[in-house]
Amino acid sequence: MIKGKKRRKKRRGRLDMQFITSSISTTLVLILLGMVVFCVLTANNLSDYVRENINFSLVLAEPIKADQLKAFHRNLLKEPFVKEAEYISKEQALQEQTEALGTDPKDFLGYNPFSASIELKLNANYAHQDSLIKIENQLEQSKYITEVIYQKDLLNAVNENIKKITIALFVLALVLTLISFALINNTIRLGIYSQRFLIHTMKLVGASWGFIRRPFIKRNVWSGVIAALLANLVLLGSAYLLVKYNPELIEVVTPEIMLIVAGSVLVFGIFITFVCSFFSINRYLRMKESQLY
Repeated sequence: MIKGKKRRKKRRGRLDMQFITSSISTTLVLILLGMVVFCVLTANNLSDYVRENINFSLVLAEPIKADQLKAFHRNLLKEPFVKEAEYISKEQALQEQTEALGTDPKDFLGYNPFSASIELKLNANYAHQDSLIKIENQLEQSKYITEVIYQKDLLNAVNENIKKITIALFVLALVLTLISFALINNTIRLGIYSQRFLIHTMKLVGASWGFIRRPFIKRNVWSGVIAALLANLVLLGSAYLLVKYNPELIEVVTPEIMLIVAGSVLVFGIFITFVCSFFSINRYLRMKESQLY
């Protein structure tokens, strides 16, 4: 009687240790997976952030009346491709250049060489070569604009590099997802392997496959849920510290992205532990007694 109790306690302790080990292993893999999802999503935000922070200078014709300028500026803000439009007067342009150069161009030229302008920032969806040509042509048709200035080569280089980085990230995400699946699958299979004789004994006493599978699947799914919660705690905590260190990163590491990352980790944790435990148990349910050794 006493020996039986000791044996059950020993078995329960072994199962608890397997549960803890499985949860820790799954947590580490889910952190890796969460980082991949995070990188893919933030790469998209980062590309939008870079595109939207490339300046376009609209050099204004002279003279232009204040009411005409206000009406033009107001209509410009209504355009779907415009994110921001800031008016820069001749005096402000002169002051900025004086601060940048350390000398006043007006002193040796005798006049202010700068023109009034509007500094434009586009919405990311319009910061592509085809759209830019149409936007440039549209703006140049305005009688209030003499010239549209922007760094075409820089924008083309940014778009080209973003395409390459996006493709590389998706390939990396696919590879790491397969690796994550394999690692979690091996962890679960090792746990179920240690219980193969118990599974066989339950078969011998007439238990149905569904009855045998249920506790194993439930146990592993709970392990996946706990692992996902721990992984999300690490990922969300890291994102919070990152934004706290550099508040400007909130433009890239948004709360929406972190919710998607947390949801993806939880769904993946539940799904993969369910699928892996289901197929691993079925493997041992089909085995004959001679194959267990």
